[in-house]
Amino acid sequence: MQTLADGLFLLAFLATLALTFVPLFPATFVLAAGGVLHQALLGFSELGPGEWAVFLLLLALALVADNLALALGARRFGARRAGVWGAVLGALLGAIFLGPLGMVIGPFAGAVLFELASGRDGSEALRAGAGGALGFFLGIFLRLLLHAAAGAYFYSRIS
Repeated sequence: MQTLADGLFLLAFLATLALTFVPLFPATFVLAAGGVLHQALLGFSELGPGEWAVFLLLLALALVADNLALALGARRFGARRAGVWGAVLGALLGAIFLGPLGMVIGPFAGAVLFELASGRDGSEALRAGAGGALGFFLGIFLRLLLHAAAGAYFYSRIS
């Protein structure tokens, strides 16, 4: 049973790393489900409360990392509240309607459009859009690092 449980966790871990790049897919929950399934198969006997707390903390950080990085990137480049919301909304809508291309264009276009709508001039809006796009990619990178850290931590505790 140990081999099966370990194999299923590793499969969930690898799937999470790949799914981190899929827009709107809750990859963090795949890793969490892999951990819970592993422990359920073994009677929740391998990890203590402290180890679960570390694993879940890393997963919680992964859940907020991309949106926080997006907002901070836009703010760092001078976006106002409208630009931050535009970048977030642009990322979501871009991913839904344009797939991977929308992940690139959406945060930039959303921040620019919302900044222009709020009365900012073109150069300020473009700068805010660049920050939104940069923040979006930084968020993906941070989420990937946190997924890798959570999965590696969990695996180090079960092997």
